[in-house]
Amino acid sequence: MSMRTPLKLIAIATLTVSAGTAVAFEPQGKVECLAPADPGGGWDFTCRSVGKVMEDLDIVPRSVQTVNMAGAGGGVAYGHTVSKRAGDEQLLVAASTATTTRLAQGQFPDMTADMVNWIGALGADYGVIAVAADSEYDDLPELMEALQDDPRSVKFAGGSAKGGWDHLKVLIAADAAGVENLPRIPYLSYNNGGEAMTQVVGGHVDAFTGDISEAQGFMDSGDLRVLAVLSEERLPGEFNEIPTAMEQGIEALGPNWRGFYMPAEISDEAKQYWIDAMDTIYQSEEWQEVMTNNGLMPFHMSAGEFETFVTEQIEDIETLSKDIGLIQ
Repeated sequence: MSMRTPLKLIAIATLTVSAGTAVAFEPQGKVECLAPADPGGGWDFTCRSVGKVMEDLDIVPRSVQTVNMAGAGGGVAYGHTVSKRAGDEQLLVAASTATTTRLAQGQFPDMTADMVNWIGALGADYGVIAVAADSEYDDLPELMEALQDDPRSVKFAGGSAKGGWDHLKVLIAADAAGVENLPRIPYLSYNNGGEAMTQVVGGHVDAFTGDISEAQGFMDSGDLRVLAVLSEERLPGEFNEIPTAMEQGIEALGPNWRGFYMPAEISDEAKQYWIDAMDTIYQSEEWQEVMTNNGLMPFHMSAGEFETFVTEQIEDIETLSKDIGLIQ
């Protein structure tokens, strides 16, 4: 079965937001944003960029403190939130398609999506496949031809765990290009995208798989060359020069939404406050500027719509992972 079909259900949609309602809850003092990875990756970017906009818009009374908690592809932070932070109404945890991928594959033992509150999503980061500036591969078809000849000929590095979202993006592209024996493609897992790119730029690994927001610094320095972005159309702003996989004849899409969950057992008033906060952030000029500058595409869901989306995406990725033999 092709891996492209389930991704139609993962497609990005811009949804209408409801007007905010007055609630009794207001945050007091410090708000914490948990980034389930080391500094330099997408979750860290989510916490720090959203935290700054929250401060600018006076959604929080003081600062938003980003706390990095790496491990198990987000599992350490998820377990910490479930077991230690129930009822904490001032804790937001950065999440993405990488989170739902791990849940779909049963990689957070004894933990499921209904053990937290899914608050909202604020944009989508699209996947990229990139190489070092001096790489022998000029475009995505060349890279895929090498894999067609020998699936073990190109080593990929990413910031998600083996079988995680960064790994899946390579397999989605390879499947679309007609590469066989997908499980044989080498994938090396690092703690974050920055570490993975350092390996590629240093010549230790052939190609990087990650998201556009992670790659920006290495692109700006000229060390990294992006062969393709896994989006329907070219991205806005400075990223408009990067060709899509689709325009190179490879029908691969890899959207990675950026959003948040919160602990269980919070009050309805607190949950509604943060849901409304996400709506306010998304509609603000400040956030739209962050999205444009970082290659984020429109994607906004809140409240029940987001919870439904998360549940459905987990089901889709579970099917996808079974189809390519990553899970039984």
